[in-house]
Amino acid sequence: MKLAVVGGGSTYTPELVDGFARLREDLPLTELALVDPAAERLEPVAGMARRMLRAAGHPATVTATADVREGVAGAAVVLLQLRVGGQAAREVDETLPLRCGCVGQETTGVGGLAKALRTVPVVLDIAEVIAEHAPEAWIVDFTNPVGIVTRALLDAGHRAIGLCNVAIGLQRRFAAMLGVAPSRVSLGHAGLNHLTWVRSVRLDGTDVLPELIRRHGPEIAGEIGLPVELITRLGAVPSYYLRYFYAHDLVVEEQRTGPSRASEVAALERRLLELYASPSADAKPALLEKRGGAFYSEAAVALIASLLGDRSDTQVVNVRNGGVLPFLPDEAVVEVPARITASGAVPLPVAPVEPLYAGLVAHVSAYETLALEAALHGGRDRVAGALLAHPLVGQEHLARELTGLLLEANRPHLRWAEAR
Repeated sequence: MKLAVVGGGSTYTPELVDGFARLREDLPLTELALVDPAAERLEPVAGMARRMLRAAGHPATVTATADVREGVAGAAVVLLQLRVGGQAAREVDETLPLRCGCVGQETTGVGGLAKALRTVPVVLDIAEVIAEHAPEAWIVDFTNPVGIVTRALLDAGHRAIGLCNVAIGLQRRFAAMLGVAPSRVSLGHAGLNHLTWVRSVRLDGTDVLPELIRRHGPEIAGEIGLPVELITRLGAVPSYYLRYFYAHDLVVEEQRTGPSRASEVAALERRLLELYASPSADAKPALLEKRGGAFYSEAAVALIASLLGDRSDTQVVNVRNGGVLPFLPDEAVVEVPARITASGAVPLPVAPVEPLYAGLVAHVSAYETLALEAALHGGRDRVAGALLAHPLVGQEHLARELTGLLLEANRPHLRWAEAR
């Protein structure tokens, strides 16, 4: 089985390769094709991938190319993990909004919109190449903002599923707290990508979330950056991305006084690429844990194995709503548990979402619709409208000012005329 990774020069890739090596019984991989236009990244990462597989006794070959057509041809699955503009664009996403008192984050708020504007057209171009050269391939999207990018792919008729590591990270964390195997734990996880709440944690079918909060509340709160009193009051565990909403002003002050995450990641990536370039390096370095993406490989292997093996198991993915959250349009993309078969992902019913959560989900989902329109069709007014609709912006003067700043900063990456 051939698997292609577009954005294969990412420093995340050895995390994937580690999972492929460890979980080879689940995924009969024969060829891993890494696709990336940046030779200075692709070459050391591909060399590292080859040594890792060889050290693990894995028979798969690793190919590396800048040509998307060559890389995806004949693939059963294509995984997208690209970053248009690199860490330099991320730096702007995280710092520009602070000038207007808005949170700076690469997937949420103003930064998330900028990333969508840059990314959606590029992803759709790649998807057309996949449709031509690997028409039966599944597209697994790990490219942020996952919800918007996945909807763009689905709206264009592609066989795509969005994937995020937040749910599997929480599942593994809760399993460790309970002292049980992760396979015994399932989450009542619902919302949008990077806007979710865990409202139940079932151990062998029994909800143990109240016990987890009672015994481990301070620890959970510390990991998501929110007060334990809030978690106790909600009786639910918000994604750590909810901190940008529930503690917006505090986060803005922290961001104004500390280094950006983009600058930290850029420094980490330089060190990681140096490690990957060493001829003796053949195991995932501990430093990669600081890069983020914990359990990314396990999530990817599980999803791919279920799609190709028709396992009919349950995984948390990004998929069409189809009435699961009745207050959203059917065509919206939601992040919920779904049944995974060879035919794709079918979202499973979730408990009715309380107004406290549903209102914010509906608000952000409406913004995502407008953000996708702006990414597809361009126009200053569409960008301003998306910002006006976002709950972390929402004021006309901010939307107007941020539109000008965003378009100017992203001009090299935007195709439509009004950005120039």
